[in-house]
Amino acid sequence: MLQSDSPLQPMNVYLDGFHASKENPAHQTEAHHFCRQVNQDFAQCVLFDGNTRQANLIGIEYIISELLFNSLPEKEKQYWHPHNFEILSGQLIAPGIPDIAEKELMKGKMNSYGKTWHVWNSAPFGQTGDKMPLGKPTLEWSFNRDGEALPGLVEQRDQRMDFSTREERQERADLSDLAKPQSGVDALKGKFSRPTRSLPGVVDKKAAGRQ
Repeated sequence: MLQSDSPLQPMNVYLDGFHASKENPAHQTEAHHFCRQVNQDFAQCVLFDGNTRQANLIGIEYIISELLFNSLPEKEKQYWHPHNFEILSGQLIAPGIPDIAEKELMKGKMNSYGKTWHVWNSAPFGQTGDKMPLGKPTLEWSFNRDGEALPGLVEQRDQRMDFSTREERQERADLSDLAKPQSGVDALKGKFSRPTRSLPGVVDKKAAGRQ
């Protein structure tokens, strides 16, 4: 008899994006997310360093709606990164589905948040990874401004997947009308060595005068 893989079967949403360590933002990784949309407000994802049979399992991410995020204790909110820049910049993609379906998926993730832990430093961009999962888990964060991603990180993904982040950004420009100020947008502000630029629609709650 074959063993059941029931918990894995619903993980049929594939997202590809990028993470930076909140503790060390120069440490950046491409992450392949395989997710299950549990309900309208909650999704859970397993993260890999690739999308082939040889890929390593490197972490987990939980995705929640703005409604659920606002219900969290203030102490808990520090672990959850905002998603609006990832979506509006075109950096977060859902390969292999029609453009209309992908845009609808991204529309549904506007104003959402993710809590991400990496447990295996297997493929850091521009560095040599570990051959085994070593050390403590690292809390990962999102990019929230142009210029935060290391040069070549996004471009390498685009070339490999025959994709244009720049064109996708243009296609999603109208989604900025849905964007609300989010917590955590400025969490890593000033912690990158390169000049950065804000993207319209991506605003920190504190900067907008909201708590």
